[in-house]
Amino acid sequence: MDALDLCYMPATELAAAIRAKDVSPVEVVIAILARIDSLEPQLNAFATLTPELALDSARLAEKAVMAGDLLGELHGVPVTIKDLTMTAGIPTQRGSKIFSGYTPENDAPFVTRIKQAGAIILGKTTTPEFGWKGVSQSPLTGITSNPWRLGYNAGASSAGAGVGAAAGYGPLHQGSDGAGSIRMPSHFCGVFGLKPTFGRIPNLPIPNNDQTSHIGPITRTVADAALLLKIMAGPDPIEHTSLTAPPPDYPRLLHDEHSMPKIAFSLDLGHARVDPQVSRLVNAAATVFSNLGCDVEEVTPAFGPLGPELGRFFWSVHELNQAQYLDEWEQEMDPGLVACIRAGSGHSADEYLAMRARKLAYVQQIHEFMQDYDLLLTPTVSVAAFPADLLQPADWPQHSWDWLSWAEFSYPFNMSGNPAASIPCGFTADGLPVGVQIVGKRTDELTVLRAAAAYESAKPWHHTRPPI
Repeated sequence: MDALDLCYMPATELAAAIRAKDVSPVEVVIAILARIDSLEPQLNAFATLTPELALDSARLAEKAVMAGDLLGELHGVPVTIKDLTMTAGIPTQRGSKIFSGYTPENDAPFVTRIKQAGAIILGKTTTPEFGWKGVSQSPLTGITSNPWRLGYNAGASSAGAGVGAAAGYGPLHQGSDGAGSIRMPSHFCGVFGLKPTFGRIPNLPIPNNDQTSHIGPITRTVADAALLLKIMAGPDPIEHTSLTAPPPDYPRLLHDEHSMPKIAFSLDLGHARVDPQVSRLVNAAATVFSNLGCDVEEVTPAFGPLGPELGRFFWSVHELNQAQYLDEWEQEMDPGLVACIRAGSGHSADEYLAMRARKLAYVQQIHEFMQDYDLLLTPTVSVAAFPADLLQPADWPQHSWDWLSWAEFSYPFNMSGNPAASIPCGFTADGLPVGVQIVGKRTDELTVLRAAAAYESAKPWHHTRPPI
């Protein structure tokens, strides 16, 4: 088998081939490490690459296969972990010089589950400083380039994960999402990403941002995302925000030809500016769902225009978590993050409580709206990729820290906790990927995954590779 084909082989196929002894885990890891070596540092998707550890793990995985041992569902399959995630013995630097070289003693719960399933960790993927923005750049690692156009934004904060999925750095990539950070890299890089319901995948330590950060998969195929979600999901006795109900068997239940969901569709949520090329592609995606037999209704949700003030307030206030570093580290920090922290520092506890009451009412409106529909379709992001040294596209209003103006579709569903995915729906005239967002009811990742799988079958894309 061609080495590049191994790099792009879906995890569902790769795991089966390893179990059948058609492919060696060592062969796979060698091929992917060679691919990484050929494209780094121009893509710059890794904050920490662990080739020796990966090869040692691959050799052990190969011995287990040959010995006929009981194998996990991801046995011998490579995976990357985002650099915001705690990993025992592997640095977690959070995209910041402040934490350069910091190495935790313990794994996050879902990392333990990934390891127990037999996956092989390749390393830690890049993120902006503390994951604060949607642009693929940090003071620690510099620019992470979009594989469809070098120097352009790959999305963030799961920047390296999105790039890795697109560039053939193996099939499985873990991301996290506090305002769109799984869905935005998936949109910009032309891959699939799923932000599950809040609490579906446990995470420790719990971020102090009012329960908006979600863990999820970034992959090239919907089936791979379903598989990785199954491995990572489930209650945890220590992580008190984790959902107590066990998750469905997503891979087994993925395909349901009789499911015809009722879908709400909005190109702007009643307020958002959207690039015309993005609108055209997302509108065409809605037509595909109609042609699949879904009942698609164009809507203007009343909750939409209420989001921007809430999104910006809480984004800046919650960045006060990093204010403790300013006295010593300000000159080494991302200037946009510093500006965001400064903006958040001017609010009182009374203001916070008043805005939180508005947020809770807003979240209730979202869930009430979703009672009438199985899914909501929107653009994932308002624009295609733009230069990664900018915080906003050059033709958009400029601001010292507010990048949310082109990401109005994602953060509402972090506040509400709904599952939401981004699936590729085409390319701009300049050849840059665009995604359509699929939002589901709380706890119903399965309907989101099934809709995405149906769209993937109608408009397959995962064999399309960036010209790099």
